[in-house]
Amino acid sequence: MSQSVTISIDAMGGDHGPAVTIPALAHAAGKMGEGLRFLAHGDAALIEPELARLPQLAGRVEVRHTDKVVASDEKPATALRRGKGSSMWNAVEAVKLGEAQGAVSAGNTGALMAISKLVLRMSADLDRPCLTASWPTVSGFTTVLDVGANVDCDAARLVEFAILGEAFHRAAHGVERPSIGLLNVGSEDIKGHEEVREAHRMLREGEFGLNYYGFVEGDDLTRGVVDVVVTDGFTGNVALKTAEGVAKFITSELRAALMSSLPSKLGAMMARKALLAFREKLSPPAAAPLLGLNGVVVKSHGGAEIRDFADAIQVAADLARNGFAAEITRSMTRLGFGASPPPPAGQGGE
Repeated sequence: MSQSVTISIDAMGGDHGPAVTIPALAHAAGKMGEGLRFLAHGDAALIEPELARLPQLAGRVEVRHTDKVVASDEKPATALRRGKGSSMWNAVEAVKLGEAQGAVSAGNTGALMAISKLVLRMSADLDRPCLTASWPTVSGFTTVLDVGANVDCDAARLVEFAILGEAFHRAAHGVERPSIGLLNVGSEDIKGHEEVREAHRMLREGEFGLNYYGFVEGDDLTRGVVDVVVTDGFTGNVALKTAEGVAKFITSELRAALMSSLPSKLGAMMARKALLAFREKLSPPAAAPLLGLNGVVVKSHGGAEIRDFADAIQVAADLARNGFAAEITRSMTRLGFGASPPPPAGQGGE
């Protein structure tokens, strides 16, 4: 890495906890070099035995003990009342205090969104953060948002997502003027529910100066028709989980077919490199950054394995190193949203 970056980890989040999150640190560190350091928040009695098996992490991980954990089924309001001092809360708070440049958690999505908003606050005059995914397409990646943080969205919030998505895609994928589409059940102006049609009208009128394409449909997601696809968190999450399921189904069926006979096994051996590239292309997004915050927070999915969580760490480190949060603030200001500076250390997290 070109500069030192510290990533704050909710070591207890997800289905597997430290059995996955701590080995993932070693995996990420091996890929990204000596400049990567970690703060691991959680139960030291569970974290330290995992670290003991990873000598390559010696001197690179600081364990911050807490036996308090946000449950996977805990409601966001409950997490805000009772979550202070938990591994998730402490991981995010380290970013606010400047001890880390990004935070990663595989824990409760709603709780992570609520805690991140309270602790870090929003980077501009926005209502709530949203989750984004970099969706693989035939031509590269499409940014899709929201994929789970905001289930109900009115037209104004969908427009906010368009602005955030434009800034993220430019920062993450280097496209100067990303094209934006609204996910809908058809391309005609009369299609869709009222909120989508109203957002379409607002974006089409050009008030925000975005490169707006219009409505896109579900099959456009993988075609790369636009750079950014905007939808509500309910639809986005269903689409994401469906895509993950289809990818796993195709991979499983292809593996079964290739192992069904000796000739097919020989063919698979000869095509091994191409098949690995195919599997990599179909792999679901490992990380969903929370956009709109005064800092970098990345959500990894609850069932993340070691490689998945390591990829989420890499996304957080890359965004921190590339000044992503500052890019979001600049874009929001440019498009007419008043930016609000981050709260001073020690404030705004109560």
